[in-house]
Amino acid sequence: MIGPVLRVAANSVAARSLRAAADSALNNALLTLGAALAVAVGVTFLSFSAYAFLESRLDPAGASAIVGLFWAMLGGSYFVATRRRRT
Repeated sequence: MIGPVLRVAANSVAARSLRAAADSALNNALLTLGAALAVAVGVTFLSFSAYAFLESRLDPAGASAIVGLFWAMLGGSYFVATRRRRT
């Protein structure tokens, strides 16, 4: 008689903890998505402002080469840092 009641109570507790875990995962995913969007917008505006500043002092090809070199060096340093951490 008490077995089914305990089973229902255990299922209720398990469902509640599962909902809490799903809610936490959703919040973390949305925060990650928001941070990625903020980084993408920041990178875009930083690149454009650097390009506009350099273009006023150099020709457009030189300005785009400098901005591209900056991002290539930043990306290369990221891959070097993550490789050291993995090995």
